[in-house]
Amino acid sequence: MRDAGLNRAIDAAGGVAQLARKIGIAQPSVSNWNRVPAERVVAVEAATGVPRKVLRPDLFGESAAADHAVDPLDAARAQEYALLATLLASAPSRALLEQIAQLRHDATPLGRAHAALAEAAARAVATEVEREYFDLFVGVGRGELLPYASYYLTGFLNERPLSRLREDLAALGIKRVETNAEPEDHAATLCEVMAGLAAGRFLASPDAQRAFFEKHLSRWLGHFFADLDKAENAKFYRAVGTLGRVFLEIEAEAFTFAN
Repeated sequence: MRDAGLNRAIDAAGGVAQLARKIGIAQPSVSNWNRVPAERVVAVEAATGVPRKVLRPDLFGESAAADHAVDPLDAARAQEYALLATLLASAPSRALLEQIAQLRHDATPLGRAHAALAEAAARAVATEVEREYFDLFVGVGRGELLPYASYYLTGFLNERPLSRLREDLAALGIKRVETNAEPEDHAATLCEVMAGLAAGRFLASPDAQRAFFEKHLSRWLGHFFADLDKAENAKFYRAVGTLGRVFLEIEAEAFTFAN
């Protein structure tokens, strides 16, 4: 049975098929939802105008905020990770591109990366970005890039880094979303997990966050974003690569200072 937030999003989009099309995923995936998955909240909010606190009050509502008072810096970190997770999970809809085009920026390295992404989003055509996403990450046989920890760390898919990740996710009480067919070491999933850790949705100490980052992200994800930054098929996603690379450098430095 669908919850109220998902029903409202479906109504706002004009139906299940329209919602699926607006966020760039297959209709059966949305049909199988009981509620909006955490990694899809940003995209659904942008596509429908339904606020995230209505879509997932357990994560973004007032009671959730009261239960998990989050430091503003950690909230900002969670937003960066959530944005990266959304863009790596699927191609952005036109509505999400319009929202990204309004990103605020400043003269810091991260602010300049936001400015570049906002400019790329303002120029982008959703159908062209969808094709770009396919060429980069899916392809006929395989995409230009393989956004998996196992591949970057071993040269093969579904190797020991994935099994280690699954062990650590189980220890943190984090379960795989049933509708997500990708293995857990996909870059989008790891960014989603870090967003949950930073926002306090997954309970873990700062030391546990640092350990998870260093074990499962720091050794490869920055290299992936650097590859995305210069990928042959990347246009809009070149700016995503730049943002990811800059943000991961900031995260790594912050965790180092926290030791």
